[in-house]
Amino acid sequence: MKFNREMLRAYFVCGTQNCQGNALEIIEQALMAGITLFQFREKGAHSLSGDEKRTFARQAQNLCRTYGVPFIVNDDIELAIELDADGVHLGQGDTPVEVARQFLPDKIIGLSISTPEEYQSSNLALVDYIGIGPIYPTQSKEDAKPAIGSSFIRTMRQLHPHLPIVAIGGIQLQHIPEILRKGADGVAVISLIACAHNISEVVDAMLYG
Repeated sequence: MKFNREMLRAYFVCGTQNCQGNALEIIEQALMAGITLFQFREKGAHSLSGDEKRTFARQAQNLCRTYGVPFIVNDDIELAIELDADGVHLGQGDTPVEVARQFLPDKIIGLSISTPEEYQSSNLALVDYIGIGPIYPTQSKEDAKPAIGSSFIRTMRQLHPHLPIVAIGGIQLQHIPEILRKGADGVAVISLIACAHNISEVVDAMLYG
């Protein structure tokens, strides 16, 4: 699936550990509401592993295919290859983008960047988009870095006018307009959708700012 920056507009990142209810039902509700990209991120306490993880990933991928939404795997290149996923998202401590691009020459690759130092050491020529964050403090990731605020988005946009950028980390509905004004192409959220009382309302805010 060919990447375009509009896919970043309403980006849902989720694993079973993020959902209090049925995770597949939540993912399908988000897909029905209009999310533009889905990332399978099964990490942390109470997350699945082994065959259970692969089975759930395949079920989530099938839902994404039904709704025509790209399915991205967080970090796990082997799983991405096994499932023929649409791409991977990598953190700074994950598989280097140079290695990922060798294994996934035609897939979507996203990379997390949290500091100017990480930016300086990242080969952006090999990625399709970058994820900047955490913008605000977040409880959804046990390994989350300190919040950096939205100003770094503007800095990166000025440095790279054409680079697709998505913001992530602690984002609430009231933050979305400012994040988009700073230059992000969209927002990526976990709990904002996974724990929402009204998923359609949240996705509408992501889509229309």
